[in-house]
Order: sequence, then C-alpha cells, then structure tokens
Amino acid sequence: MTDKPQGRRTCLYTPEQLDAIVSDMARQAAGLLTGRTRVAIVGILRRGAPLADRLHARLRQAWGLTDCVRLDLQIKRYADDLTLLYPETQLTENPTHANLDLGGYAVLVVDDVMYRGYSMLRAVEYLAGKQPDEIRTVVLVDRGAAKLPVRTNIVGVRLDVAPSDVIECNVPPYEDSFRIDLLQPD
Repeated sequence: MTDKPQGRRTCLYTPEQLDAIVSDMARQAAGLLTGRTRVAIVGILRRGAPLADRLHARLRQAWGLTDCVRLDLQIKRYADDLTLLYPETQLTENPTHANLDLGGYAVLVVDDVMYRGYSMLRAVEYLAGKQPDEIRTVVLVDRGAAKLPVRTNIVGVRLDVAPSDVIECNVPPYEDSFRIDLLQPD
C-alpha cells in the first residue's frame, strides 16, 4: 500500500510472533475439523485471502489436511484506514461461484480484522446460501468492537484499542513483511 495514512505506528506483532500465532490458529482449526473430509477455506479479499493460504499451508503441513477447496470472496465496506466506503457491505460474486454447492462441507471463513462485523456477516450470509454443513469464522485480529451478531470461532489475537486507532495487518503480498501495527492517526 503506497498511500498509508499518517500517524504514529507501533509494531505490535513481528513476523516470528505471527508465525507462531498462525500455527496456533491452525491447531484450533484442526480441532474443529476433526473427522471432516470435505473442507473449504474461504478468504475475504484482500488480506483474508493470503491469511487463508497461510492457514491452509499450516493445516497441510502439521495436520495432514491435503484435500481442501480454497475460495476467495470480494467484500467491500471500509478502506484500510476505517473510512466508510460503502454504506452497505458489498459482495461481488465470482461467476465461478454462482453454482457452487458446499453441501457436506465444513467451511472456514478467514479475514484479517474483525472490526464491526459487517464483512464477516455478509460472507457468512452468502456462504450459508451454498448449503454447507457448518461455517466457522477465523480472524487474525478481533478488535472486540463488533456491532452485529457475528462471533469469531478462532482468533489469533484480541486487541482492544481506542476507536480512533487503526489495526494495520501487513500481509504479503500486499505489504513487504507479515506484521501487525497499531496506527494512531495524526
């Protein structure tokens, strides 16, 4: 991201710390998926998608989850600086998903930050229409500020910060290094 908002940034989690957190999230996911043979991991674009890839890689390496469907959903509401872009959460359906049948699947929906819950609720609502057996939600950071009845099943870290502060999840390929920063805007 070239036009980062101005303010004081503090690194809260380094790449090494986040690798350990993602490994723990994979362990939790493996526990939820015990006995499941049909699994779909869905990343919410943008940063939820590479996080879903990281989680999937850990599930393959450490827990033997090799046969898994990987999908991404494009959902827009906020800009990275929490500026409201769309008054209603917008999901752009991938044409290849139009006839997607998730019957018999356990679905993990992955996003970077749970803020108010709008994006996750929209993703769950959309995926529920594809008839999966279960849907579980996974976020790297839960800000503890959700206003909608969405709960996270797996949380990497919970960060209670001031409403004016921004949690920046830096996730390759969108940023150079995997880290979490706290931005206190000017």
